[in-house]
Amino acid sequence: MRDWNRFQSTRLEYEDHPLLEQDMDSCPVQQFLRWYDDALQEAIQDPNAMVLSTVDEKQQADSRVVLLKLLEDGVFYFFTNYESKKGKDLAVHNNAALLFYWKPLHRQVRIQGHIEKASAELSDEYFYLRPPGAQAGAIASPQSQRIASREVLQEALDEVEANIQTQERPEHWGGYGLQPHTIEFWQGRRHRLHDRVCYQRTGTQWEQYRLAP
Repeated sequence: MRDWNRFQSTRLEYEDHPLLEQDMDSCPVQQFLRWYDDALQEAIQDPNAMVLSTVDEKQQADSRVVLLKLLEDGVFYFFTNYESKKGKDLAVHNNAALLFYWKPLHRQVRIQGHIEKASAELSDEYFYLRPPGAQAGAIASPQSQRIASREVLQEALDEVEANIQTQERPEHWGGYGLQPHTIEFWQGRRHRLHDRVCYQRTGTQWEQYRLAP
């Protein structure tokens, strides 16, 4: 017998909060900031958490959660190890997708675009804003590579922390910025008839249209 109850038992009926085009900003980045501020107001934990999806050289898709650290001139920035799995994927295919999900608000934002490395100056600026422990972790961890044990990683971290005051940002660590060409806003509605409003960029202009749920 199929076990439908394991996952169906968590089914949630969404409240009916409509998403209307006339109430939305003509610029999707400004609309994103409105929704982000709503998430802050709701005290949602980690509202800047976003799923980053990439594709590798074998056309295999992969996803992981990263944190949005800066939104400037319409570009969404996060920071990571350039030699990580995601970094290697982006070196092959710089088209990627971001997904924000704010459950208490029954909202999602889906973003597609192309990603480029941030400038060294921007990466330096953010690196030195991080706590010393986070700086040390970025230096010590060979992200996505196999390691013999947790102890090996801890030893590397201890060595870096002992000299953290003289350490500079490593070349293998820095920022990426995603320049969006498509941004979709999803609002949960009753009976799964959700509202989906999409913005598509052509040149410097954004076209707004509605999608069926």
